[in-house]
Amino acid sequence: MNLDELLKEYSELESQLADPAVHANQNRARTLGKRYSQLTPVIGTYRELESVREDLTAAKELAGEDETFAAEAAELEARIPQLEERLRHLLIPRDPNDDKDIIMEIKAGEGGEESALFAGDLLRMYLRYAERLGWKTEIIDSQPSDLGGYKDVTVGIRAKGDEGVWSRLKFEGGVHRVQRVPVTESQGRIHTSAAGVLVYPEAEEVDVQIDPNDLRIDVYRSSGPGGQSVNTTDSAVRITHLPTGVVVSCQNEKSQLQNKESALRILRARLLAIAQEEAEAAAQAERKSQVRTVDRSERVRTYNFPENRISDHRVGFKAYNLDQVLDGELNAVTQALIDAEMAEKLAQHS
Repeated sequence: MNLDELLKEYSELESQLADPAVHANQNRARTLGKRYSQLTPVIGTYRELESVREDLTAAKELAGEDETFAAEAAELEARIPQLEERLRHLLIPRDPNDDKDIIMEIKAGEGGEESALFAGDLLRMYLRYAERLGWKTEIIDSQPSDLGGYKDVTVGIRAKGDEGVWSRLKFEGGVHRVQRVPVTESQGRIHTSAAGVLVYPEAEEVDVQIDPNDLRIDVYRSSGPGGQSVNTTDSAVRITHLPTGVVVSCQNEKSQLQNKESALRILRARLLAIAQEEAEAAAQAERKSQVRTVDRSERVRTYNFPENRISDHRVGFKAYNLDQVLDGELNAVTQALIDAEMAEKLAQHS
């Protein structure tokens, strides 16, 4: 969409949002308001640029009569490239999921109990990061391990402001590798193990329509570490989406109905991710972005405890503050990935 079309859309949004009838439908008003907020920085920068250009023309005309206008013209002239560059960044097509909340799954991988403990460390890292940003978190489902880690844990993360969680955490998906001396190791040798992270934009019911006839729902008794039964009723729920074969299980809640709702929430997010991946693959057989093409099975990051080092292998990021990162100071890591995506997009649209 070019700038003229955006200006027209912005004007139409202003008119619609000024209409009291629009606000009778809260969902529609929220959708229009969100789009208006997205376009406001673009239009604001464009209008500022046009204003500076007009002021520059006037200052140049007056500089012949008054020297003070020559200095002003020089200042205005220096601002124009800065505003043009800012506008160029703002006009880059954004990820349509950037303002969405997410569902994240963390799964223990190679390394047995040590991997489960590392999965717990990753969960704490993301929970602390969310806390720092004022986001709301919710453990949707979990399978704890015997030593206090997680074989599998699913967490929902929701933002309070305009910036969506997906925009900052969409690159976390992949294999996260840890190098450290496990608590289970008596000889003090450094071991390498891994945990997998999957990130999905959270789907609203309007995003994904699920036909109840496409679902097979099984109920069973939930179990804790070691396989022991933790309740005496069939409250755990397993939902199989027959057309795709996607299976989701939830057992955290005491109520079968609550577990079913949680399972459907995860299922919607997974189906939305599948649909978007298929659409993207059809539109572009070979994705160009280095960051976005990382396969989920590929190692994306290493957490080296002996050196207190964290390395992201996709963009060459390296820092020696692993203890702080694991305590939720993830901004430098996530920003490196965001900057890499922006650089790639700018290169494609130059």
